[in-house]
Amino acid sequence: MTKEDCFYLGRIVKPFSYKGELVLFFDVDNPEEYLDLEYVYIEINKRLVKYEIESMRPHSNKMVARFKDLMEDEATLLVGKDMYLPLEFLPKLEGNKFYFHEVIGFSVEDKTKGNIGSIKEIYDNMTQPIMVLDFDGKEILIPIIDRVIKEVDREHRLIKIEAPEGLIDIYLE
Repeated sequence: MTKEDCFYLGRIVKPFSYKGELVLFFDVDNPEEYLDLEYVYIEINKRLVKYEIESMRPHSNKMVARFKDLMEDEATLLVGKDMYLPLEFLPKLEGNKFYFHEVIGFSVEDKTKGNIGSIKEIYDNMTQPIMVLDFDGKEILIPIIDRVIKEVDREHRLIKIEAPEGLIDIYLE
């Protein structure tokens, strides 16, 4: 399993008890949806290693889990490690909601400017996620907000937007 085939689930935060349990932070909207997980992949030395889950329960806004066949001293070595799951574990989104990885390569069509390129990446390390479009070698940045995104057409790999007046012109001049 490679990271490209997975999504980031969260991180192992700290040991929980003397029994080898660990506190897990799930970086998802509804952590409870993942209570019945049978396994997770944990990144160790830039490789994903599969760990089977023996038990898991909610604890505050996190989870407490015990991994199968993992001794207490081994469990503490996992603290600070990132966890991943295969992409097929992601719930299907509908309407104008989308996962950033799924729209790479989609065409973008503005209400007034027409086709303004295709999505080459998403910047998500800011307060506002931004689509990075390639339009004939020029880069156009479009904020991912509800008032801009008007329609996501998965079948035709197209996103229709209504960009704020003048935004696109800044990049095309």
